[in-house]
Amino acid sequence: MQIAKNSVVTLHYQMYDAENNLLDQTEEPIAYLHGGYDNILPLVEEALHGKTAGDSVEVTMQPDDAFGEFDPDLIREEDKDVFPQDVALGMMFEADDPVSGDLLVFRVTEIDGNKVVVDANHPFAGMTIRFVAKVTEVRAANDEEIAHGHVHGAHGHHH
Repeated sequence: MQIAKNSVVTLHYQMYDAENNLLDQTEEPIAYLHGGYDNILPLVEEALHGKTAGDSVEVTMQPDDAFGEFDPDLIREEDKDVFPQDVALGMMFEADDPVSGDLLVFRVTEIDGNKVVVDANHPFAGMTIRFVAKVTEVRAANDEEIAHGHVHGAHGHHH
């Protein structure tokens, strides 16, 4: 079966930066609902369209097509006392953006005495990304998956 709208695609991937350093990879395959549901990066979805199980793709993306440009305004320094006592590097916190009202996810990037630095940029923001993937399975999505806009079951979402 070829990958088309409303296909469930299962794949393994690796992501590399511009210097060919491995940034991320699957341990277990992931599955996503194909067809504009925003479950995978758009250029990767475009490259996968029409492929079948066993096919591979390689896509190099500039920051705007991957995880966005780095925005220094998304870095904040806060007093440590506004965080839980066990605050640690890498912890994630949600907060409202006072300017846009959007919910942002901040990652603790530095703890220095009474100050904590948090960053709402994606860890790969500002990077050129090379995405390499191998399709392991393609199947038709069921009605519930299409209605919910994501995959259920193995390698997908569980309610």
